[in-house]
Amino acid sequence: MTIIQTVEIPANRRLIIDVPHEIPTGSVILTFTPSSGIKKRMPEADEIELLNRNAERLSQETLDVLSYQNLGI
Repeated sequence: MTIIQTVEIPANRRLIIDVPHEIPTGSVILTFTPSSGIKKRMPEADEIELLNRNAERLSQETLDVLSYQNLGI
């Protein structure tokens, strides 16, 4: 499970993290990435248009993957 949340780092560089109950106890890896290094999400309308433009190819790839799962390997 991966949880991504953008937070502001205060001047004292201290964060208090409340971990959701869905995360099991034990070791985890925390990664800090400056938000300037994160690609901004495209607007929803552009995302829908991109999916619609590629729907046929994506459907064919899905069918191909499903056909491999039925090989009984």
